[in-house]
Order: sequence, then C-alpha cells, then structure tokens
Amino acid sequence: MSNLTPTPAAKTEIATFGNGCFWCTEAIFQEMKGVLQVTSGYSGGTVANPTYEEVCSGETGHAECLHILYDPSLVTYDELLHVFWESHDPTTLNRQGNDIGTQYRSAIFYHTDEQRQKAEHYKAELEKNKAYDNPIVTEITPFTVFYPAEDYHQNYYNNHSSQPYCYLVIRPKVEKFEKAFKEQLKIKLP
Repeated sequence: MSNLTPTPAAKTEIATFGNGCFWCTEAIFQEMKGVLQVTSGYSGGTVANPTYEEVCSGETGHAECLHILYDPSLVTYDELLHVFWESHDPTTLNRQGNDIGTQYRSAIFYHTDEQRQKAEHYKAELEKNKAYDNPIVTEITPFTVFYPAEDYHQNYYNNHSSQPYCYLVIRPKVEKFEKAFKEQLKIKLP
C-alpha cells in the first residue's frame, strides 16, 4: 500500500512568442522550470498550414514562433516575458542577427487580455526606462492560430548540437541564458 497521494493534473497555460529564429529560442525556453513543452511553428499570417519554405518566402505573413505550454504555478507569464525580451533584439524590424525577413519579426501573440496587458506594460516600462538604444518594434497582437513547424525543426538544438550553426550561434545564446537566469533553470539530473 502506497502512502503517496496522487497530484492533480497541473493547470497549464500557453504563451506564443516570435523572437527570431525558433531554433535559437526554443533551446532557451526548453530549459526553464515550469515550461512543459515548446513547439516551434508559425503564427500571425494568412496562409493555412504553411511550409517552412513558404514562410521563408515572406509571402505568408507568418512569423517563426514558439508555442510554450507552461505550468503557471511554477513559472509566471511575467517570467516568460522577461526571458522573451532578453533572448532577442526587440528593436530590429524584421531581423534578428543575420536572419532577415518578416518571419523573424519580434512578436507577442497574446491569448488573454491579461497577457496583452502584461506584454504592453512590460514594453512600455522598457521604453520608459530606455532599456534599448533604439525604439522597440515588437508587435503585440491577438493570437489566432498556430501551425507547428515540420518535425525536423522540433527540438533542433538538442538533436543537432554538434552542427556548426548550433555550436556557433545557438550555444552561446543558451549559455548566456543559463548564466543570467540560473534560478529559472530546470533541475538537471547528473
């Protein structure tokens, strides 16, 4: 006989962020405690079920996004927003580093009015405090639909960490996140 009490299913919520290449930011959010699942995909456009090639053409209107399933008792939307703002440059229009195009735009697709209010407040505080040298261009718009990217895009960094792009571009971003957000990391077993 077990004296363990089953725990009720965790309440979950969803955040959807566009912060440049989803390969880079997926790896960061996957390390956050309270984040249960991160899916790379597309949102904010007009074409149903787009392919990666279609999104990269710039003709679909979609941004590369992350659909983040999280447990709000372990990580708050505010904490996710903090990592969102810190994990990319929200001042470059349709660009992140060498990635250029509308699919790399900075975007928050809010699911509730509370998410909208928090995102707008955070953005306003960053602008008021002149956190960046240039104006923030992040769009804050209602979530409509999310299309998961092709399977080969999912869990990309973890599956391909020895590839040059992962080693030279993604790994430094992940290491920076790990240093800056130590208290936000999932516990890693040896």
